[in-house]
Amino acid sequence: MGLNKDESIELPLNSPGASGPHSGAFVRFLNIVERLGNLLPHPISLFAMFCLAVIVISGIAGYFELTVADPRPAGAAGRSEDGLIHVVSLMNGEGLRMIVSNLVTNFTGFTPLGTVLVALLGVGIAERSGMLSAAMRLLVIGASKRLVTLTIVFAGIVSNTASELGYVVLVPMAAMIFHSLGRHPLAGLAAAFAGVSGGYSANLLLGTVDPLLSGITEAAAQMIDPEYMVGPEVNWYFMFVSTFLITILGALVTEKIVEPKLGKYDPDEAAVDLADQKMDGVSSDEKRGLKAAGIAILILSTLVALTVVPENGPLRDPETGLVAGSPFLKGIVAFIFICFAIPGLVYGKVVGTMKKDKDVIDAMSHSMSSMGMYIVLVFFASQFVAFFKWTNLGAVLAVSGADALSAIGLTGPLVFVLFIMLCGFINLMLGSASAQWAVTAPIFVPMLMLVGYAPETIQAAYRIGDSVTNLITPMMSYFGLILAVASQYKKNLGIGTLIATMLPYSIVFFIGWTCFFFIWVFALGLPVGPGAATYYTP
Repeated sequence: MGLNKDESIELPLNSPGASGPHSGAFVRFLNIVERLGNLLPHPISLFAMFCLAVIVISGIAGYFELTVADPRPAGAAGRSEDGLIHVVSLMNGEGLRMIVSNLVTNFTGFTPLGTVLVALLGVGIAERSGMLSAAMRLLVIGASKRLVTLTIVFAGIVSNTASELGYVVLVPMAAMIFHSLGRHPLAGLAAAFAGVSGGYSANLLLGTVDPLLSGITEAAAQMIDPEYMVGPEVNWYFMFVSTFLITILGALVTEKIVEPKLGKYDPDEAAVDLADQKMDGVSSDEKRGLKAAGIAILILSTLVALTVVPENGPLRDPETGLVAGSPFLKGIVAFIFICFAIPGLVYGKVVGTMKKDKDVIDAMSHSMSSMGMYIVLVFFASQFVAFFKWTNLGAVLAVSGADALSAIGLTGPLVFVLFIMLCGFINLMLGSASAQWAVTAPIFVPMLMLVGYAPETIQAAYRIGDSVTNLITPMMSYFGLILAVASQYKKNLGIGTLIATMLPYSIVFFIGWTCFFFIWVFALGLPVGPGAATYYTP
């Protein structure tokens, strides 16, 4: 297996008599969270119960005609004529018809399902050909422990430009890298997951989320100031520097908290054969294969650049001519597939692991065979997401929480602490950044503008809250995928174990990122982006 049991560990990690680095109040707290979380049913059963609960709660709320005021302006898309958000009951004939007639399309139309499966077809070729293993070994052999951890967290954050790449490729790869280096694979998985999901809003480049959020912020700001404009770049300065903050924090949490708590990895805990993950040297044939694969990637990158870089590039937005909102970004999963499949095939041809078309087909089939649990989980998760949307329960909860914060009447900078906390709480229920902001922005943006804060600053604070709790909510679209990967390294892994492993990242990211926000905005008086104001003056 490449690893041996640590004979010096005589007490289990959760044993009351354990001492040393595994003791302490915080670790005991994490152990309690883990035990409580593991009392929860399997995520598949959990989502099935959530579906039933939404149906029952919607019936009760519908019977009592529960409503909240819709904060969106009159005439806005989806706003009812009476200006109220009504809970829609699914416990009636109409609800039954909706459930039955949309059961299949809820599943097949669930975006993460197709994204993961299509990407994994390409990744499967690259993996079975041996390209990924050789590339990882070439990358990490001789690298220091800290450099590997920093690199993985940083790569996770940068991958947010195409978030599927981080979840589908980097998280499993990070677990393999840590295992190959004799470190706990779940620590590697956690480090990558922290970068990809916990650092979701931080990045060196503008991503697809920037124009989505700025458009919603602009519409909300125009409720107060009809001429106010908010561009996609308004948070770029703050998010650029946040990339390095989250990288450092993520690496520190991994090495100082998560990895010591996990202890020495026992390969007997694995649910799959880990022999293929042994970290051997890179042979001369493998180096030739990697060189050929690198040339293939260079050619592919050049071809893609020719379609995106020129102002008249066919994969730019045909209406605006911009990369933002372009077919290139919307179809990024297609490029993930191509950029793994073709280099993987080239590598396999050079080293002899891909000799005929059947080898390629077997590679793709093998990648699908490992996704059985994820597909079942997605079926129930997709139904829950659809039910929650139909009933308007998510919107009602979000608006009610926002109204409660407004009733407190805070007007100083400390209002942003509660604001970030509330955004993080709502994110536990509404996983989509744009969907959550579409509901809450019409309340928070005008409210905080009236007490003197600019929409750009409000949006930057929202993005912190929207990121830090991604790691600990099963409602996050890719949580099931992360759980499936983690289960390969630890049989019978419970949802509580994964949440407890990621909770230190959420806590440290929330504290560190919020403090950094206050230092950047209020102590140093720096703008969060080009031309962005901190305060709003009518």
